[in-house]
Amino acid sequence: MKQILQNLSSGETTLTEVPEPKVRKGHLLIRTEASLVSVGTEKMLVDFGKANLLDKARQQPDKVKQVLQKMKTDGIITTVEAVRAKLDQPLPLGYSNAGVVVEVGAGAVGFAVGDRVLSNGPHAGMVCVPQNLCAKVPDGVTPEQACFGVVTSIGLQGVRLLEPTLGERIVVTGLGLIGLLCVQILRANGCSVLGIDFDPKKCEQARRFGAETVDLSKGEDALVTAEKFSRGRGVDGVLITAATKSNEPVHQAAEMCRKRGRIILVGVVGLDLLRSDFYEKELSFQVSCSYGPGRYDSNYEDKGLDFPFGYVRWTEQRNFEAVLQLIESGSLDTSSLVTHQFSINEAVDAYEQLSGGNALGIVLSYPEAPLGGESAQRLVTLAPTSSAKPSKAVVGMIGAGNFTGQVLLPVLAKTGARLKTIISGAGVTGTHHGKKHGFEFSGTDAVDVFDDPEISLVMVTTRHNSHARQVLSALAAGKHVFVEKPLCMTIGELDEIEQAVRDSGKSVIVGFNRRFSPHTVKMKQLLDGINAPKSVVLTVNSGLIPPEHWTQDPEVGGGRIVGEACHFIDLCGFLVGARVKGTSINYLGEGAGALGDVASIQLSYEDGSIATVHYLSNGSKSFPKERVEVFSAGRVLQLDNFRQLTGYGWPGFKKLKTRSQAKGHAEEMATVIDWLEQGGTAPISFEDILETTRISLELWDQR
Repeated sequence: MKQILQNLSSGETTLTEVPEPKVRKGHLLIRTEASLVSVGTEKMLVDFGKANLLDKARQQPDKVKQVLQKMKTDGIITTVEAVRAKLDQPLPLGYSNAGVVVEVGAGAVGFAVGDRVLSNGPHAGMVCVPQNLCAKVPDGVTPEQACFGVVTSIGLQGVRLLEPTLGERIVVTGLGLIGLLCVQILRANGCSVLGIDFDPKKCEQARRFGAETVDLSKGEDALVTAEKFSRGRGVDGVLITAATKSNEPVHQAAEMCRKRGRIILVGVVGLDLLRSDFYEKELSFQVSCSYGPGRYDSNYEDKGLDFPFGYVRWTEQRNFEAVLQLIESGSLDTSSLVTHQFSINEAVDAYEQLSGGNALGIVLSYPEAPLGGESAQRLVTLAPTSSAKPSKAVVGMIGAGNFTGQVLLPVLAKTGARLKTIISGAGVTGTHHGKKHGFEFSGTDAVDVFDDPEISLVMVTTRHNSHARQVLSALAAGKHVFVEKPLCMTIGELDEIEQAVRDSGKSVIVGFNRRFSPHTVKMKQLLDGINAPKSVVLTVNSGLIPPEHWTQDPEVGGGRIVGEACHFIDLCGFLVGARVKGTSINYLGEGAGALGDVASIQLSYEDGSIATVHYLSNGSKSFPKERVEVFSAGRVLQLDNFRQLTGYGWPGFKKLKTRSQAKGHAEEMATVIDWLEQGGTAPISFEDILETTRISLELWDQR
């Protein structure tokens, strides 16, 4: 299918062939009939992409601070590579879509195959959207009208926050697409409306909708007009839907308002506010968040948990429904706002209209939309297989997230392995990374990897809760498996995987890359020459991850002890070279330790060695992330952030320094591929993997 993507590095907008998505739990698979280009939001993204690096930095000063901080701790090379990789990610454009349901995911309720729906899906022939971000389209509403629904809901949420009542006098500053939609909503609510803009055509359109206007291009005075409009009392409220860096819209709004008037910001404007503007009139000011309650709430959007109707009357979904009702009743005219219509095949031409300044409503149609269901095309060809060189190492990748694209694939591509198929949820990132790194196919169904007889290694880099299922499927298909940590999330899953490995005779390798770092290899070489117990102190300044992030979700990420601290438990065991005989963990109490990611882990080994892992999320970002210290036989090794290893008291060794962070990813991938080609012992013993995983799971259960 075809999908519109934006490259934030080059600014190029492309129409790309990607595999159709597979329906997910709680989601709807929708065949698109029409979608609306959001002139404001999407133009901003396109303009940002076209800007040079300096202009990009000026637009995101907070990100610049993060980059500078990362340079101090991780080095210039590592930071530059991370920034380039971030900007290189393709961005799906669009979020206001109308189509027909072709498949209903498990757990999704209230929808059936064949329903016509509005969704916040992107510009693509087929979209997979959570049920709470969809709404049924009434019979009397066309796809071209329905696709305005999500964009309109942005304005509707601002109107709801304004709380207008019958007879009030409201100003709308900025008569772009959302502004003109808000004019109509306010008029339908029984309000008198004054619209302000620099564009005479937009002012004329607002007048057709029943508003009075101020045409700034003609030098008309907004304050004088607002005074007359409000009969000298001041307006009841101002809805700001403009996009400008100026602080003037908010200042002007404050001057227009009556005492205790309301100002709601829907657009993007300067916010250098003056206290006097608000103090003397006791004005209220609020910023509206997108489509309404539920936005950016993973429980609502991703898991389908609705807010109780009696307590949260207007959620995102219910706002969508209200907009569709307005369109059906004729109270909201979208047809007159359509300035351009294009087929999806002409998408690049459509986006060229954004720079002209005359575009308002750009509607895309999908005359050759895919069928979905059994006819779905979930695998697309990226490169001819005839050019592939013979290899025992044939890789199928399941997962194409940030870590995979930024870290694993660049080093995997250098190993010489045959990269055959890459699978991603929506097909976008898999297709992008697949083209970039030489994969032959991109898909959205992991079955295409498991069923391929040529693939010898399945690499799993998806979210943690899917690891065990995919590892078991790969083993059942007779494949070796490389899985990013953690191997699984429960002891039951671990036991099942252990049995599957025994039965299949295939190997499972977990991405414990730090044991492959040149720094770690040197430490191991030095330590193996000492016949004495070792004391390992490993400090991890892991940094704060908010509770709403998926890694903190017990059902999805499993928590950071299971998901990341396992790395360091493995590293300690590798350096000591003995089996663990005892473990304990102390979690920080309430406050910073409430999520269970501030803890001290103690390990004792059969050879008398001990290790302590301080896994801490409550530190400063300016402090290096990782430090490893080993004390033994009157000697000390200190490794700082995998950049510099220093020896104290070691004959013949003082220092090993690398140009950038060397966490072992490149060496790990090279070792794994070489093992597939040459045979022999697996790069990490399965006994080590079982021990580390079991310890991590048991320690997490003690929280």
